[in-house]
Amino acid sequence: MPVPAVSMVERLVVIGASAGGFSALQTIFSGLGTDFDFPILVCKHLGIGDEKGLVDVLASRTGTTVMLSQDKLPMYNGCIYMAPGNYHLQVESRDTISLSIDERICHSRPAVDVLFESAADVFKDQVTAVVLTGANSDGAAGVEAIKNSGGKVVVQSLDSAEVKIMPKAAIETGCVDEILDLEDIAAYLRRS
Repeated sequence: MPVPAVSMVERLVVIGASAGGFSALQTIFSGLGTDFDFPILVCKHLGIGDEKGLVDVLASRTGTTVMLSQDKLPMYNGCIYMAPGNYHLQVESRDTISLSIDERICHSRPAVDVLFESAADVFKDQVTAVVLTGANSDGAAGVEAIKNSGGKVVVQSLDSAEVKIMPKAAIETGCVDEILDLEDIAAYLRRS
């Protein structure tokens, strides 16, 4: 894995996914290429111990720098940080992430809401949240926090989602800026 150069984090992308999320993440990461100028934090619901295999496969298939998040880990532009199983992934400051074992949200830890709400608190209007396929409503409260802080919200279209419950819950908040087919999300993130 290449060591990233030190860089100032000016904007952030956070992604939430659940059932069907592996394939969706692979599509987005492949579309981004390797030279995007922001960090990406990802909360995908998964079982304890499943995350290492997910990180390795996504990195090898997409060519991107994907790593498993650790407490107090610095963020670098051009890197993707995955939440470990059984820990909430949070934005601690503009250049540091943290982990917690607070209560489960929507029966999930890591929870999308926790990641999105912490990103909204720190990055305000410099964060873009993406809600992908999934089988519960986790992420809906986080979408409202992102929108209320001035950030942008993108949701995978229901037609392109393998499981529609998570994107549908996000759309029903009325806080969504864009509803895009999966294949169009990477291009949107690069130009926004």
